[in-house]
Formats: sequence, structure tokens, C-alpha cells
Amino acid sequence: MKIENNKMVSLIYELRENDSSGRIIEALDDTRPLTFIYGTGRLLPVFESNISLLKTGDLFRFILTSEMAYGDKREEMIINVPVAVFETDGKLNEDICRVGNEVPMTDSDGNPLTGMINEITETYVRMDFNHPMAGLDLFFSGKIVEVREATERELAATMNSCSGCNSREHSDCSVKCG
Repeated sequence: MKIENNKMVSLIYELRENDSSGRIIEALDDTRPLTFIYGTGRLLPVFESNISLLKTGDLFRFILTSEMAYGDKREEMIINVPVAVFETDGKLNEDICRVGNEVPMTDSDGNPLTGMINEITETYVRMDFNHPMAGLDLFFSGKIVEVREATERELAATMNSCSGCNSREHSDCSVKCG
């Protein structure tokens, strides 16, 4: 079966930085494939266009430049947050506030975003709110494991869920799925 809108696609891949010899960023195998409904906006549009003519068993290899993927790193997305934001009862919450930790936060309009802690000083926490792969060219190589019709329930769950959900039950969302 060929990949097209509203088909359930399972694929495996190896994602490397820059090219086929770059640092491995992520690897998915047959025990843990990426499964998604094609054309629902869950993946980068340019990723989907690179696999759009494939079918079960086909191999793929392509590069997404940083501009095609997550854009360049933007300095204005690296900010100093007052250390008091990370304090509980006047003491720094070290379970959350540590260099290298990704912390879910909200902007001034209440929109969710995630920042990486780069530095902690006495007065501020330096956080990077760029996407973790911003500024990177991404090399994908992999295989289409399966293409099949999506069930009505799978389609309904995809159409009624928010893309920011991280849990199977979508307990953090206002929309309850499935």
C-alpha cells in the first residue's frame, strides 16, 4: 500500500546530525517504530513530502537542512529567567533546576514551551527555548515498515488531540482522546 493522507504509517529510521557519518541523534528499530497518520500535521511537512511516494518495504535517505527542519538557533530564544522562579520556600528546587534539564514552562500568554537550562547563577537561570535540533541539518535513513488504512478510532483520536500531548491518555490536555 502506498503512503497517502490518512493512512497509518510505521517506519524505522536513524537520524544523524549533518550527513550519513554524523553523530546519531535518534534511532528507531522494529521494536519501537514511529507510527503516525500521514498528512495530519504531526511531522515536519518536508519530512512527509520526502516519504510521500513510498510504500511498505521501501528504503529512504534524505537530508533536511536546518531551514527546512527547525530553523536556525535564535539568540532571542536564549533568556535569563530570575532564579526565584525555581525556588520553593526561598530555596532552589534542585530536582528541577539543574544544568541540562528540560523544563516545561509557559510564556506570558499562557502558551506551553520547553526550555533547556544552560547555566545557573545566584540571580538568574539561563534557558534556551530553541528547539533542541534548531541549527542542525538532519540526515534520515530508514525503511517504511507498514502502510495501512487508519481505523476510525485512530483518525478520531488524531483529529481531536492537541500536538502538545505527551501522554497516552492525554491527561495534560483539555481534549480527551479515545
